Amino acid sequence: MTPSPSRPVPQPRLRPHDVALVAVGGAVGTALRAGLVLAAPPQGVDDVDVAVLAINVAGAFALGLLLGRLALRGPDRGRQRAGRLLVGTGVLGGFTTYSTLALDTAHLLQEGRAGMALAYALGTVLLGAGAALAGIRCGARAHGRRGA
Repeated sequence: MTPSPSRPVPQPRLRPHDVALVAVGGAVGTALRAGLVLAAPPQGVDDVDVAVLAINVAGAFALGLLLGRLALRGPDRGRQRAGRLLVGTGVLGGFTTYSTLALDTAHLLQEGRAGMALAYALGTVLLGAGAALAGIRCGARAHGRRGA
């Protein structure tokens, strides 16, 4: 169904307050990730940093949990929108690091280790998707218990 010319689809507005929420959250999430990576000595299997893999999967679960709970609370506005932007887009966006996934995958490819690169990249994405789905389900269950 396409909108009629007389009724344009409302577009979300970019507000400075929203940008600030994402920026502050992103700084916090990035600092958390950096702290964890620095605190955990590099441990890897075949040159794959396990800490980064764990961070990405944990972040995917946390984002699924957050969005699973928020989706059942109603429209994305007010405090709910602010929380999603601060924690979901900001903190968890800064916490996870798919750019490192891409760089590590490229490094493995440059070394001629295409099988390991594929396993690492695909494995991370599949584990992350599974973790996000588990988070969504946990968030929905927690919301259901609270609402009962």
